[in-house]
Amino acid sequence: MKEREKDNMIVYNILEVANTHGGNVEYIYSLLSEYENLYTNFGIKFQPFHYDLIATKDFEWYETYKKLFFKSEQWNSIITEAKKTKDIWLDIFDEYSVEILSQNINNIYGFKLQSSVLKNRKLLRVLSNIDLADKKLILNISGYDFAKIEQLVQNIKYSVNTEQIILQVGFQDYPTKLSDSGIGKISTLKEYFDYKISFTDHLEGNNEESLRLPIAAVLKGATYIEKHIMHSKLETKYDHFSSVTISSYKKYLDLLSQYTNMLEDDFINEREKEYLHKSIQIPITSKKLIPGNSLELVNEIVFKRSNKKGLSIEEIEDLNSSFHILRKAKKENEPFYSEDFKKANIAAIIAVRLKSSRLPKKAILKIGDLTSIELCVKNCLKFNNVDHTVIATSNLEEDAELENYTYDSSVIFHKGHPDDVIQRYLDIINKLKIDVIIRLTGDCPYPSDDILQILLQSHFKNGADYTRPQKSAIGTGLEIMNVSALKKIKEFFPHADYSEYMTYYFTNNPSYFKLNYVNLPDNLVRDYRLTLDYQEDLDMFNQIEKNFQNKNIDYNLIDIFNYLDKNEIVTKINSHCDIKYFSDKYLIEKIKQNTTIDKILK
Repeated sequence: MKEREKDNMIVYNILEVANTHGGNVEYIYSLLSEYENLYTNFGIKFQPFHYDLIATKDFEWYETYKKLFFKSEQWNSIITEAKKTKDIWLDIFDEYSVEILSQNINNIYGFKLQSSVLKNRKLLRVLSNIDLADKKLILNISGYDFAKIEQLVQNIKYSVNTEQIILQVGFQDYPTKLSDSGIGKISTLKEYFDYKISFTDHLEGNNEESLRLPIAAVLKGATYIEKHIMHSKLETKYDHFSSVTISSYKKYLDLLSQYTNMLEDDFINEREKEYLHKSIQIPITSKKLIPGNSLELVNEIVFKRSNKKGLSIEEIEDLNSSFHILRKAKKENEPFYSEDFKKANIAAIIAVRLKSSRLPKKAILKIGDLTSIELCVKNCLKFNNVDHTVIATSNLEEDAELENYTYDSSVIFHKGHPDDVIQRYLDIINKLKIDVIIRLTGDCPYPSDDILQILLQSHFKNGADYTRPQKSAIGTGLEIMNVSALKKIKEFFPHADYSEYMTYYFTNNPSYFKLNYVNLPDNLVRDYRLTLDYQEDLDMFNQIEKNFQNKNIDYNLIDIFNYLDKNEIVTKINSHCDIKYFSDKYLIEKIKQNTTIDKILK
């Protein structure tokens, strides 16, 4: 094979085989023979895909896709043969395309992503696992405006590391008109983006304009030209409309210096929008989904072409970010509709009792002018995106007086099971029809809305069952739990005797629940102790309260951190105090034994 001079090329030509082979391997080998003398600055592109991954069975081309399917060993042989004279390019449509790419990675020069797959997060995730640093990537951007192109390119650059990105103009329709060529985009794209441009035309192959149009694209600034080819003698059942034979292709090469002009067109025309609308892969369910959860956008969604039209991925992302959950169960391979979702009913539930032995009745001890539980409630009422604030205590007489310390008439006072805190929660959850809870305990008077909003966004974005900070000051680590997950725990633990330590029913069962640990920004993380368990804790809290009362400041957690950062003597008041379930090895092991699902199933 002759040495190629790609760095100094005027134009690099890609021979697009597409589906002209009709599923016949011998057709491809004969086609390669016809074009074997074209080698300097020439590539050839194939389209490996799997019919069940690229489309659903109801899609109009599904049965055709089955006929066009080649096994991996067939593709491997084709690629090896074609590599003798040309660079190899692959169209990537689905995970099977990636499999062929991976198997032939040393023979692949570049690959292409059609505009219809650019939002396929699962596909990008699979591609990100392959080393593509020496490969070129063509992105067909038909149907997208400037802002979306920029966003898509950045998303892909973040996911897939390649040597070079090339933006491609051109889309295929039947028939594709001269006015649909998109040639007017080339100079605009070159001005707006610092990328080389590829052009692909899909005019009727026996139309003389199909030979001149790519030359006009070159004159406008395109350096990569993709053109469909077919065999000159063998029957071509598919993609023959826009394909040319070897004799016509050579005419195109001879006309390069003659083709001169093409008028400016609108960046996106209506037919192009319709093309994207008809061909784009839509998000559909990857498996059965139960109601009560937000969507996890990578593993619970796949992208396929389908005749069923539902919500776009952007619309689903908007629903997640505005705290929506699935309203009803979904079967596998279903699109999503607006009626599938509802706004989550979110509650902050504060578990509190008066039975503390180390610091008796600590919940109603004063921190400044308020009791500890009232200060906790006051800060909870600052939470945004929360529908209910609940104090959940036991139904024992000793805890009845807590009803006098709700701080505000909007706060719901609930009495329930004295020991099974999960059951206590579920009783009020069922009454209020709550979907998601923020779990708090009454011994933590400084919950932060700044932390909560970060956790809420992450919880819904990741479709989590359970969310908490990766690291936080003791007493500030809010937890978010789906009610559906709490009910699942109850199925395994009818008597959740250790649900005072509710966290561990989640963290000890990572194979049963989607756990989400969030890195908070540095200004919301410290090593201070802000939970009430000892007299020293109360003494420190009163020092904090005195400072801000004197300054008449309605303070928040960041204000507390700033104060403590400058007052080491205050932080030392309780820094030696420990947490029993952190330091008591016997208790830790007992909690583990009684909260781990696999252990109770043995």
